[in-house]
Amino acid sequence: MNKIRFGIVGVGNMGSIHADYLFNNQIERAELTAICDLKPERLQWAKEKFSDKVKLFSDAEEMFNSRLVDAVIIATPHYEHPRLAIKAAENGLNVLTEKPAGVYTKQVREMNAKLQKSGKIFGIMYNQRTNPLYRKLKDIISSGELGEIKRTNWIITDWYRSQSYYDSGEWRATWAGEGGGVLLNQDPHQLDLWQWTCGMPKRVRAFMSFGKYKNIEVEDDVTAYVEYENGATGLFVTTTGEAPGTNRFEVSGDRGKIVIEDGKLTFWRLRQSEREFNREYKGGFGAPECWKCEVPIDGEAEQHKGITKNFVKAILDGTELLAPGIDGIKGLTISNAMHLSAWANDWVELPINEELYYELLKEKIKNSTYKKNNESRKLDINGTF
Repeated sequence: MNKIRFGIVGVGNMGSIHADYLFNNQIERAELTAICDLKPERLQWAKEKFSDKVKLFSDAEEMFNSRLVDAVIIATPHYEHPRLAIKAAENGLNVLTEKPAGVYTKQVREMNAKLQKSGKIFGIMYNQRTNPLYRKLKDIISSGELGEIKRTNWIITDWYRSQSYYDSGEWRATWAGEGGGVLLNQDPHQLDLWQWTCGMPKRVRAFMSFGKYKNIEVEDDVTAYVEYENGATGLFVTTTGEAPGTNRFEVSGDRGKIVIEDGKLTFWRLRQSEREFNREYKGGFGAPECWKCEVPIDGEAEQHKGITKNFVKAILDGTELLAPGIDGIKGLTISNAMHLSAWANDWVELPINEELYYELLKEKIKNSTYKKNNESRKLDINGTF
């Protein structure tokens, strides 16, 4: 095999982007050979755009069995990601899924186990892992130059969405259609980067509002406090109802502080660790000498294309995945914990009680406007129609 033949399941907003760059040969050693979508209008769009050069399907399993593809990109609504990933792997295909990995960790844990057992390459579209800002942050933290982490703080409120955005699809911002709000739709990248660079917390206390700013049933305003195993603390603040918003990620450690904001990484670097200074200094008022360093960032974020390029290399060359699919459960665990904490108005320890989360989510789905508007359609155990 010297070229990977891709099939795409779902050509909505994201799937159409993947289809376009693959069809136009922007990924070396990859080509677009098939597209699947349930909606006739999307298949008509694909027919007009790609002519007869791409085979079209209305059934995903039919495409998986066609022998026309070696790998699939799954770009469907969230609930369907695990089911389709498992089916694709069972048919011997490599899988690259859009974020989030799924809606609840019980579902995603099953997917991870089956995909690992399949032996196929499994990736997730965490395209922000290609961003050199966050790669540099991870490098500095991993190298020990920042010292032991004391505090993390991410304010990510530049996700403004209008009511017309939510009204553009009846599934949007519903428990049955999307499985959550800002945490499931907008924030999976930030939740992943948070744990990718700083590690997983051990417990979470979250406060959130549901339909606070718009006429929706899921969360649109979240403030969460977390604690880490080493005693460090963290704060995550997000919303879709604020304009203008802020995107500022701050990590404080024993040897200084790093801030990512406005496309820059700034390192306030201590010449001596704070703990050493505290032990040795006898002058009363005082603080360690600090240098403000504008850290140079090399390269550019290749975004979705970068993840797809890496995925192709993993299949053909054995290159390590930048975003392994099994990592998707980590950020999802944090968001599930935030939901559980808000629903119970209490602390939630990690790992979470997956069965409790699943049962509470099913109650949300049962009362969802999307389900009630589609009562003639059967809701399966995974919460999808």
